[in-house]
Amino acid sequence: MTPLELYSDIGVHLLQDGSPSAYLSGIRSHPLFRNHPFCMLHRLRETEQSPEHHPEGNVWLHTLLVVDEAAKLRARSADPAAFMWAALLHDIGKPATTKLRKGRITAYDHDKVGARLAREFLGVFTDDGGFIDKVSGLIRYHMQILFVLKDLPFADIGGMLRDTDIGEVALLGLCDRLGRAGCDRAKEEERVRLFLQKCKPN
Repeated sequence: MTPLELYSDIGVHLLQDGSPSAYLSGIRSHPLFRNHPFCMLHRLRETEQSPEHHPEGNVWLHTLLVVDEAAKLRARSADPAAFMWAALLHDIGKPATTKLRKGRITAYDHDKVGARLAREFLGVFTDDGGFIDKVSGLIRYHMQILFVLKDLPFADIGGMLRDTDIGEVALLGLCDRLGRAGCDRAKEEERVRLFLQKCKPN
């Protein structure tokens, strides 16, 4: 199997499987996963997260949960391919940004770093700039639900409205929040509704 064939196979499973995590779990040990750019995904398994916010475990385990949640909602996406690839790559910035600060595991700016790495990852396989822009844009703004609802200085409603589709950001953000052990679906759906309400132009 060539790297391009593996990329294509992943894309097919992201768009067709009810639970893409089954396929992804099976290929994680493939030799190509240790080579660029798949090594970006391979590193997720070695990257720990705050047990308070991510009781499910490392970034790879979280990503598998997010991808399966995204598969349930991809029919609601305006661009299912971009949406599903964003779900898979949404946290690829965490290995480079995860640090232990005062006894807490943090990954500040993993959204911004992840957007850049997503461009690098996808650019190996496609020259479709529009597709790459959509995926990287969703990754860049996938943390905005938290930032906007908590009125944090990292909130960037203007940039989000300018650079990407806020409905797609909300959909990916919901999957990100649901991709955690013990989450409350009704509560997370309400948070997304409030996020969209706060982001409406006056």
